[in-house]
Amino acid sequence: MDRLQAMQVFVRVAESGGFAEAARKLHMSPPAVTRAIAGVEERLGTRLFVRTTRSVKLTEAGQRFLDDCKRILADIEEAEAAAGGSFAAPMGTLTVSAPVLFGQMYVLPTLTDFLDRHPGVTGRALFLDRVTHLIDEGIDVAVRIGHLPDSSYTATRVGFVRRVVCGSPGYFEARGTPLVPADLLRHRLIAPATAWTSLDWHFGATEKSTVHVSPALFCNTNESAIAAAVAGWGLTRPLSYQIGPQLSAGTLRTVLDDWEEEPLPIHVVHPEGRRPSAKVRAFVDLTVERLRRNRLFN
Repeated sequence: MDRLQAMQVFVRVAESGGFAEAARKLHMSPPAVTRAIAGVEERLGTRLFVRTTRSVKLTEAGQRFLDDCKRILADIEEAEAAAGGSFAAPMGTLTVSAPVLFGQMYVLPTLTDFLDRHPGVTGRALFLDRVTHLIDEGIDVAVRIGHLPDSSYTATRVGFVRRVVCGSPGYFEARGTPLVPADLLRHRLIAPATAWTSLDWHFGATEKSTVHVSPALFCNTNESAIAAAVAGWGLTRPLSYQIGPQLSAGTLRTVLDDWEEEPLPIHVVHPEGRRPSAKVRAFVDLTVERLRRNRLFN
């Protein structure tokens, strides 16, 4: 087995967490996989895995070698794609990630338009309200809301969103309008019940204040919380993009605008590379242009 094949076997074992599973995915026998890893370890003069009866875990040297192998294999794949012409026109599968509502409202229309323009591309939309790992989850392009940690991703800022308190005109007519954050304690509040839900609502870009709220209703989706607010049941605190249509229609309006926190940036990100494929370049360009043109994010 040559070194390239051995690297591919090593990466599959590391990602599968076991020799038998890697062998199944590679259509090899378990002994052949074991011999391949043993050969790599002998050539390197170090152990790459810690093996027990129940698990296979990378050593520190194994983790470093895994990172290098992934980079080398990606470079080879990129070189083959360039030689084969796949950089000339968008083709292949394009996987795109975004928060659920943002994805449905603003990314999906761009993705379907992109697929109409490029029939050689198959789209895969992965809309999740959690931070996705682009490389591990095979994601080509993601839209991220919030401040980005330092990473090797290439990021293009396209705008901002705000966290707002909102309710229906009927609710404010019946129950009054909060003028300062502390007034929220006298109102009926609706909150999404997610892993990131906080009962401390922070306000103020410069002079900051915090209100510890006691919502009367928890909803497991942002859509449900917004729907309850539209129905006049109470106040909720979504991101501004999540209620764009309701604000335009006048079924919701925001309050405490002067007490808002600093806006959150929106970025389009993709794994850094010397030469992104045509499908990634074209989709990023289209998405950046569409989002920057949307006045809701200015």
